[in-house]
Amino acid sequence: MSAVALLRVLVTTPAATTADTTKSIFVSNTAAAPLPLLIRNSSSSNCRLLIKGKRISRCTINNAAAGEVLVGIESPSSSSLQPTSSPEQKVYNVVLKQAALVQKKQSTTTTSTEDLDMPIPGTLTLLNEAYDRCREVCAEYAKTFYLGTLLMTQERRKAIWAIYVWCRRTDELVDGPNASHITPMALDRWESRLEDLFQGRPYDMLDAALSDTVGKFPVDIQPFKDMIEGMRLDLKKSRYKNFDELYLYCYYVAGTVGLMSVPVMGIAPESQATTESVYNAALSLGIANQLTNILRDVGEDARRGRVYLPQDELAQAGLSDEDIFAGKVTDKWRNFMKNQIKRARMFFDEAEKGVTQLSSASRWPVWASLLLYRQILDEIEANDYDSFTKRAYVSKANKITALPLAYARSLIGPSKISSKVL
Repeated sequence: MSAVALLRVLVTTPAATTADTTKSIFVSNTAAAPLPLLIRNSSSSNCRLLIKGKRISRCTINNAAAGEVLVGIESPSSSSLQPTSSPEQKVYNVVLKQAALVQKKQSTTTTSTEDLDMPIPGTLTLLNEAYDRCREVCAEYAKTFYLGTLLMTQERRKAIWAIYVWCRRTDELVDGPNASHITPMALDRWESRLEDLFQGRPYDMLDAALSDTVGKFPVDIQPFKDMIEGMRLDLKKSRYKNFDELYLYCYYVAGTVGLMSVPVMGIAPESQATTESVYNAALSLGIANQLTNILRDVGEDARRGRVYLPQDELAQAGLSDEDIFAGKVTDKWRNFMKNQIKRARMFFDEAEKGVTQLSSASRWPVWASLLLYRQILDEIEANDYDSFTKRAYVSKANKITALPLAYARSLIGPSKISSKVL
């Protein structure tokens, strides 16, 4: 016998009448602080609901209007309330692990130098050369982000450069000039090399910079290993059945970057937010950025035989892979893209809540990245949703305009009345 429980929730966007719109709701009658819940592929009558990584089979919205409504949650059995191996749960576990590592580091920080290794003569010079090379790569390939890192403390910006370079090298394994020769075995070797550098055994100069970084900051290896897993997916998978599958892929290749970076960027001392919530916001920014990349590069990916769009949502919109390969902008395509862009913006909205919680010197590059990527979505709309023959980009003039705005926002720190949960 299935059990039904009623929750009073707050619908923050008007309830939709179509099946491919995403809405966000919040529990409002619990003693604990509100927990974000996501409704995906929902109609006004039923949906799938996620509460802190625990999947519940079905829920019913009894009132389609925005505002406070009752949600009936039907659970066929108690087992449905147990944590599953869903993509959201898998990612959530990594967030918890990284947050716990940071909290442990904060609680054990000491000024004692008894356990510090004395540098071997000459190694400091080599490390400086390694970090300088990372700086050059970051300045060449991520100019706007690089400018933002210059506001950070010296140790933090060097660490961010090292992380950026490792991520770029990893991405180039499957997207670079030698991508056609990359095999799963090569990725296995790259992962083994990652494990070695986390143990203080770097293979080359660039590895040495990252090895030094992970020794100084509470950076967990799992997001790095997960990024490599994303590269493995790219070797064997070119279609994604639904958004759950696509979400996991986006986490692997982009959400991981946020989890790698926040331990270095640091959380503002005056922040009232939980460590976990800040990491969730960083994760959302990575997901939003990757969804934006996907929507911008539909035509380019199609020419490589890849479709990074949820197959079930394409079908619901009356579209198929053949339509993607044909590359024609139709009303069906426009409507489909509108909903995809709406979802990407929802993740950007979630990300914004966490940027103000970062340390003051780290906010500008994050705000710059966020604002510039959001503008790509605007450009896709301006191109009449033609991602087949046009590549949306932010003009130099708009970039120049966005940077002062990003800097102004970076001056706004955590509110004194900030909630414990974002």
